[in-house]
Amino acid sequence: MSNNGNGNLTFASKLWKVADKLRNNMDAAEYKHVVLGLIFLKYISDAFNDVFNELLNDKLSDPEDKDEYISRNIFWVPPEARWIYLQKNAKQPTIGKLIDDAMDAIEKDNTSLKGVLPKIYSRPALDKQRLGELIDLIGTIGLGDKENKSKDILGRVYEYFLGQFADAEGKRGGQFYTPRCIVKLLVAMLEPYKGRVFDPCCGSGGMFVQSEKFVEKHGGRVGNISVYGQESNQTTWRLCKMNLAIRGIDSDIAWNNEGSFLKNAHKDLKADFVIANPPFNDSDWKGDLLREDVRWKYGTPPKGNANFSWVQHFIYHLAPAGVAGFVLANGSMSSNTSGEGEIRKNIIESDLVDCMVALPSQLFYNTMIPACLWFIARDKKNHKFKDRKGRILFIDARNMGVMIDRRHRELTDKEIEKISSTYHAWRGEGEKYEDVKGFCKSAKLNEIEKHGYILTPGRYVGVKEEEEDGELFEEKMKKITSELAGQFKKSKELEKEIKNNLKGLGYEI
Repeated sequence: MSNNGNGNLTFASKLWKVADKLRNNMDAAEYKHVVLGLIFLKYISDAFNDVFNELLNDKLSDPEDKDEYISRNIFWVPPEARWIYLQKNAKQPTIGKLIDDAMDAIEKDNTSLKGVLPKIYSRPALDKQRLGELIDLIGTIGLGDKENKSKDILGRVYEYFLGQFADAEGKRGGQFYTPRCIVKLLVAMLEPYKGRVFDPCCGSGGMFVQSEKFVEKHGGRVGNISVYGQESNQTTWRLCKMNLAIRGIDSDIAWNNEGSFLKNAHKDLKADFVIANPPFNDSDWKGDLLREDVRWKYGTPPKGNANFSWVQHFIYHLAPAGVAGFVLANGSMSSNTSGEGEIRKNIIESDLVDCMVALPSQLFYNTMIPACLWFIARDKKNHKFKDRKGRILFIDARNMGVMIDRRHRELTDKEIEKISSTYHAWRGEGEKYEDVKGFCKSAKLNEIEKHGYILTPGRYVGVKEEEEDGELFEEKMKKITSELAGQFKKSKELEKEIKNNLKGLGYEI
């Protein structure tokens, strides 16, 4: 959902502009829950209304029979929580309390939403006039009725708003939001058609949503995958539960303050797919409390950096033929400090690393740290694909992506297709795989050993021989050298001229 100049603002970005105006001086981190809570309420009210009107026209049915909605997998919305009632009272000074009561009533009648919905609308800090205006604004969008459901209007608005809030919050925003193009790439590479999908640091649930979209797009049934997750931030966990609920995704998402390392909520789960974007270089992971752990099979991770705690946590949770794809800081590919190099070496020698992708910069909302994608396969001899034992695929995508604004870059669908189809060809699906200088290389483990078990793709793929404008690398270098020499000559002449001018004014240098 890019924004191509003011004349061509998309529907969701127009909506965002008005909603953001109503924020006044409220912090984006708080306002996020105000807006997304109302969008959720409007959606389930629309979906309810659709069925309500259908039952109203059926003489044999009762539109106020809760079971009619449950049997259709639609949330039951009691009268005092319906959008029409709230919109009628939007200008009342009591509107905040009415919305909080509506959220309470919905939770009481729908057990899957227990403890999930925000009840923050009656707080004195929230301007009730602006809240009324926000209700009017959201009231103009059709979200949960059949027509808009089929267009996934809600999904588009919700996803766009999540991204915009991540941007508005800056560093903190990335805790709940992974840029859509990265999620799409991970899902396109892993192809989670069927089985258990796990994300132990699931944020607002983007990985699950894209997995479900992928299954549907490829003609599968949404129920073919089971979704498991864990999140340590309670407000982010709420966003995730709402994000999945509005899409009807059945899930088991655990929340606890301690997080995945100290309190592993899905201890016995062995997943077919692990998809994750853990916090980069996390120094506050309570590593001193976990020096001995069954998960540290390849070495005890350093107390000051959780990168290899996450890698080993993911490996631990993989089924015998499971695959994992996750984002990590670039340092994870080459760091040798605090025993990290040894852990990486042990993982490589166990032949678990399947593919490494170097990503372009400026993809994230919350960090300027360059990142990469790791792909781990429990069984590289797996009968589903060709035998890849003793080999790792390296892909260098650092020069890809387009700038969508001054600060952010995005991978295009075409680029996502190029990267994922290269991996699939290498795994033995579809087209024949070939190394491409400057882009991809299938390397043997002994070559990686020679490089000191460093996994940076640039070391293996080499440099593209020909520049895009047709000039050879050597020619390009000659041209740059001659330009620099010319500039140097000019600067010497300028310096001479300045000295002469100063001399004329009586200053000798």
